[in-house]
Amino acid sequence: MSIDFRQVFQRALPYDEFLQKYGTEDQRARWKQVYDATVITPEQAALLSSFRRQMNVLCMAGPWCGDCVNACPIFQRFAEGGGHSTEIDLRFINRDRDFEAAMKTAGDGASDVAVAKELSICGAPRVPVLLFMSEDGFECERYGERTLATYREKARKQLSGTQGASCPIGLAPEKQIHETNVAEWLTHFERVQWMLLTSPRLIRLHGEA
Repeated sequence: MSIDFRQVFQRALPYDEFLQKYGTEDQRARWKQVYDATVITPEQAALLSSFRRQMNVLCMAGPWCGDCVNACPIFQRFAEGGGHSTEIDLRFINRDRDFEAAMKTAGDGASDVAVAKELSICGAPRVPVLLFMSEDGFECERYGERTLATYREKARKQLSGTQGASCPIGLAPEKQIHETNVAEWLTHFERVQWMLLTSPRLIRLHGEA
């Protein structure tokens, strides 16, 4: 059975509500640390404020996940547009930390479990994963869960035997890597915006033809 992501998006939560509902005090503090460290440059703010086609962005995340700690506050900064209004409607849905146990006990109404399985990457329900949609709910792109810069750094450490954990604990990332990640994540938001702006269907819908 296919998933209607329009319905999933409608029940998903904005950033602050998501953290308040699912995050612990310590987890919220770590997300805030990365949020405060994330700087949108004037050029990036100008790009975000130039978006004129609404995009609905659904993020599957877990407040416990270090990759989410280091990425989701960046997404929120994009939605805020560096102080300017944007056309990004960003919402979050939770993935249980103990996913295998949740899958066994959730039953037929386990919509979040089903969404996590549908958005799996490399055979696993990893987070964060972004699902980009048009204003009327058509899927444009799926992307997650780490940027190229993050994977390069992870591979460098892991292959040299200096990193054993599969998921970081979510401490504030090094400044240079973080800035690179901000720029890399932004390319996906920009790509979808150009997709929406040049879509013949949406051009007709907005009477721009």
